[in-house]
Amino acid sequence: MRLLIVDDHAEVRDLLLRSLRGEGHEVAVAATAGEARERLATSGMDVIVLDVALPDGSGIDLCRELRQEGTSTPVLLLTAHASVAERVAGLDAGADDFLGKPFAVSELRARVRALGRRGPALRPLVVRSGEARLDFRARRAERASTEVPLTAREWSLLELLAARAGRFVSRGEILELVWGGEADATASLEVLIARIRRKLGEGVVRTMRGHGYALVVD
Repeated sequence: MRLLIVDDHAEVRDLLLRSLRGEGHEVAVAATAGEARERLATSGMDVIVLDVALPDGSGIDLCRELRQEGTSTPVLLLTAHASVAERVAGLDAGADDFLGKPFAVSELRARVRALGRRGPALRPLVVRSGEARLDFRARRAERASTEVPLTAREWSLLELLAARAGRFVSRGEILELVWGGEADATASLEVLIARIRRKLGEGVVRTMRGHGYALVVD
């Protein structure tokens, strides 16, 4: 796979460069958001490993820019502050996975392989489901042509479901990606699903008992 490592710490870049090249990957590195943009402008990548804290900006902001430009390459965010708020911000920006610092290189390699197998996510800009219309770029939701306010976490969950094109997403994966694996988030997920159905319509989200949820797409 072709990988781009974006991190301003030379030790981290060198460690990941040696480790990932040792697995047979083609690896490019960048120390700043600006360098990352230059790399991506000249060559396509299969996975981007992106540090949140960069000297010339936020990795979350860079991820958001890439998604707005139509880049669908999977992004793994590296963060020293793996708070729920930061994870939600990253998901809203279009990130696919998170890994907190310090991390085990073996886990990073496994997450990179998993993202590479998944491939570019299909991120629909507009989805219709019954009376509901979801515009993910504008963050605008409507029901029967009337705007409906959604929270950041509701958008994160809906975008995750929409990216799977109607397939069921397991509760475990939702809890990991939307709540950061919080142990007590199961009840919060059920509340969030109920709230989305109340706002957008009962038939917008389907439940597979004991497994997870799917977005019903027209």
